[in-house]
Amino acid sequence: MAKLLIVDDEKAIRAALRDILEYEGYEIDEARDGEEGLGMLQRTQYDVALCDISMPKLNGLEMLQKARETSKGTQFVMISAYGNVENAVEATKSGAFDFVTKPPDLNRLLITIRNAIERAKLEQETKTLKKRIYKLNEIVGESDPIRRVKETINRVAATEARVLITGPNGSGKEMVAKQIHEKGNRSAMTLVEVNCAAIPSELIESELFGHEKGAFTGAAARRVGKFEQADGGTLFLDEIGDMSLSAQAKVLRALQENKITRVGGDKEIKVNVRVMAATNKDLRQEIVNGNFREDLFHRLSVIVIHVPPLADRRTDIPLLIDKFLQDIATEYGASPKDLTSDAMSYLQSLPWTGNVRELRNVVERLVIMCGDEINLEDVRAYA
Repeated sequence: MAKLLIVDDEKAIRAALRDILEYEGYEIDEARDGEEGLGMLQRTQYDVALCDISMPKLNGLEMLQKARETSKGTQFVMISAYGNVENAVEATKSGAFDFVTKPPDLNRLLITIRNAIERAKLEQETKTLKKRIYKLNEIVGESDPIRRVKETINRVAATEARVLITGPNGSGKEMVAKQIHEKGNRSAMTLVEVNCAAIPSELIESELFGHEKGAFTGAAARRVGKFEQADGGTLFLDEIGDMSLSAQAKVLRALQENKITRVGGDKEIKVNVRVMAATNKDLRQEIVNGNFREDLFHRLSVIVIHVPPLADRRTDIPLLIDKFLQDIATEYGASPKDLTSDAMSYLQSLPWTGNVRELRNVVERLVIMCGDEINLEDVRAYA
């Protein structure tokens, strides 16, 4: 049952709204003025608050502005006997879901409340989903190398600094990029990922910058590239060490000027993108070998985060295994399996050349192939 708060200094209005809304099946609380309403909002979570604008002590707009700081999930419907445009605009700017005039049209009011409740549900579902995604992208470990990675993420996330993430395959570079994005100011916008190693060199420029119709054989229509798709958000260039020199030159220009040009076009398009990149290569050596532009390296490496191989953080392996056992059990809709201590010690001793990705695959294999308790014999058979 949805819970609503009516905030109005007129007792008759509160009583009339209560009768109507309780008949519709809503749970109703009342407040006599903005000050009382604000206190109730701070103590109780409401789906919707119906607030008069003109009230003593604290008017509706002032209450709305203060309440938005603490009542994140509540949708506000403002009510006023003076249905002027200024009030409606001010209410919307302050974060109100809608604005209705007194006396309210009953059908319109009920539709507005239903829509506001639906918005509240969607926002809560979005928050829950984000928490689940954040948990999936959580960097697990308490070793010194991982602690340094986490500290750096927390420092740079709220900035606009470009980040270069280095480390071997399977170590979790993509997870670092996602954590930075999710903790940063652009988290509400898109994170667009490009695996530079997976795209043929002749197509990488089209992939990044888009192309115009007829730009090359097979370009039957205009295509928007990854830079434009990430406008306002974050672009993650994975395995950038595999990018062609010609594409590197265009990426450099985009970073310098915040502009791109589609393949086959001549129009400059402004983009507002935070760029992060990752590589398993030694880019300084690639520069010496003539495979990577030094000026692009310096543009990308404002902050460098090195993700260590799993062999350098063996104390984190039990924590990672516990997380994988929980995650895999959730995916399969089953209870988490247990691992014996000697099986855990054996897993800690393995070389893990595929790093965290390999460890996760092994744990999933053990969950599928073994009984409720995974022992040393199981690990030797399937790891």
